[in-house]
Amino acid sequence: MVSSPSRPPTVVVIGAGLAGLTVALRLAAERRVVVLAKRSLAEAATAWAQGGIVGVLGSDDSVESHVRDTQDAGAGLVDEHTARFIAQRSAEAIGWLVGEGVPFSPDPEGPLGLHLTREGGHAVRRIAHAADATGHAIHEALLAKARAHPNIDLRERWMAVDLITSRLLKREEVQRCYGVYALDIDRARVETLAASAVVLATGGVGKVYRYTSNPDTSTGDGIAMAWRAGCRVGNMEFIQFHPTCLYHPQERSFLITEALRGEGAQLKLPSLGPGVPGGTRFMPAHDERAELAPRDIVARAIDFEMKKHGLDHVWLDATPLGETFLKEHFPTIHARCLKLGIDIARQPIPVVPAAHYTCGGVVTDLEGRADLPGLYAVGETTYTGLHGANRLASNSLLECVVLGHTCAHAIAAEPIGEAPGLPPWDESQVENADEQVVIAHNWDELRLLMWNYVGIVRTTKRLERALHRIDLLRSEIDEYYANFRVTRDLLELRNLVDCAEMIVRSALSRHESRGLHFSRDYPRTLPVSFPTVLVR
Repeated sequence: MVSSPSRPPTVVVIGAGLAGLTVALRLAAERRVVVLAKRSLAEAATAWAQGGIVGVLGSDDSVESHVRDTQDAGAGLVDEHTARFIAQRSAEAIGWLVGEGVPFSPDPEGPLGLHLTREGGHAVRRIAHAADATGHAIHEALLAKARAHPNIDLRERWMAVDLITSRLLKREEVQRCYGVYALDIDRARVETLAASAVVLATGGVGKVYRYTSNPDTSTGDGIAMAWRAGCRVGNMEFIQFHPTCLYHPQERSFLITEALRGEGAQLKLPSLGPGVPGGTRFMPAHDERAELAPRDIVARAIDFEMKKHGLDHVWLDATPLGETFLKEHFPTIHARCLKLGIDIARQPIPVVPAAHYTCGGVVTDLEGRADLPGLYAVGETTYTGLHGANRLASNSLLECVVLGHTCAHAIAAEPIGEAPGLPPWDESQVENADEQVVIAHNWDELRLLMWNYVGIVRTTKRLERALHRIDLLRSEIDEYYANFRVTRDLLELRNLVDCAEMIVRSALSRHESRGLHFSRDYPRTLPVSFPTVLVR
C-alpha cells in the first residue's frame, strides 16, 4: 500500500540536543516541527557539556583572536571563512540563549553581565558558563521553550532508521530527501514520516569506543544515515579524546571539565611504586603551554605517561584552588566526586583520556545543507570546517546555535513542494529475533577493537587489522538486519559499524600526524594538507 500524495506539513528534526532544539525553536514560527529523541528528551550530549560556550564579548577580545585560536587548535585544517562566520555571530548567539532563559553565571562587571572563564587553547577569558553544568542549563531552558510551543511535537523513544530518498523510491530524478523511516520504540513499529526537510542533529559517535565521555545516544546515527543515502562525509579520522575523564569503577563516563585546568589545576603522576611518592607534574615536559595546551596534546601526553609507567590513570590536582572556590565554580564535579569518596579540595582526582568529540561528519555548508536537497545537518553530526584536525574547547555549543539559526532560516526560505506517495516500511520478510547475544557480542567487540587499534596513537598495521575485523562484523550485522525486525540496539550497532569503517578508512588515507590523528608510521606533519572527504 502506498500513501496518497500530499503536501508534507512538517520538518523532521532527528535529535533533541542543542542543535536540534535551536533549529526547532527558530523554525517553529514558520513550520510545524517534529523532534525525535531516541531515548528520553533529557538524554542528549548537550546536557553533559560542563565547560561553556564561546562568546567574543570582552574588551580584551576580538573576532580575529578567536579565529586565530581556533586555527591554532585545528592544526592547519580549519576553514578560515567558517571560523570567522561563526565567531562574528557568537555574541548574538549568547544573547539569544540569555533571552531564552539560560541562567549563565553572572558577573556585574562582565560583558552582558556574564562571568567569563578560560579554557585550554584560548588566549583570553571568553567562555560563558553556568557554573560547571552549562550544557544542562542550556538544554533545560530550551526544552522548556520547545515543550510550550504549539508548533513543536517532541517525541521520546523514536529512532530514525533510514532516510527516504529518490534512490530508495527508484525515482529517475535529481536525488533528494523526502522524509525518514522512524522506529516508535514503545510500539515496536516503524512509521513513514514525510517531511519538507529532514534535519540530522544526532551528535557524534563516541560510543564506537570502549571508553567515552559521551551519553549512550552518541552512536553516529545521522552520519551513518547520510552516508548510506550517498552524502559526502569528511574528516572522520579526527576523534577528540578528552584528556580528563574520571577514573572510577562506579562512574565510567563522567567528564572532568577542562575549565579546572584553565583555573590552575595540574596534571601529576601518581605513586610509581614503593618508596616513590606521587605528585610529579609532567605536562611542562610535553608542551610549553603545559595544562593549557590543546586537548590532543594533553591527551597524548597522558597516554604516553600511562604507557611509559604502566599506569591505570594519572592525577588532576585541583587542591590549590581551595574548597570555597571549587564549591562555587565547580559544584557538580565537587559533589559527584565527593559522593564517590573523592574530596577534590583535599585530594587529587584520578583521570584518564576518553573519546569525547567527533570533529568530522556529514559535509554541509554554513546553512546546514547536505548533498541531498531536503536534507540538512547541524552540530556534532557535521563537518563544516570549523574544528579542523582538533576542536577548540567550547566551540561546539557555539556552532550548534549559530548554524542552527542559519539552517532554520534556509529551510523557512524554501518553498514546500508536492511530495510523492511514500511507501510504508516493509517487514514482510523478517521475523522477531530469537536471541540478542549476537548484537551484544558484536557491540562489545567493535568498541574494544576501536579502542585498541584506532585510539589516541595509531599504526598502519593496527588500522588494517581493525578494518579487516570491521568487514567481518559488518557481514554478520547486515545478515542480522536482513532477517530480523529492527530494534534500537540493532540500529545503533549498524550505525556504529558504518562509522567505524569511515574512521578507519579516513585514518588510513592520512599519511601524516596532525591534530587528533597521530600515526607512529607517519610521525611528521606535512607542510600542506587537506581535509579527508569520503565519497560512497
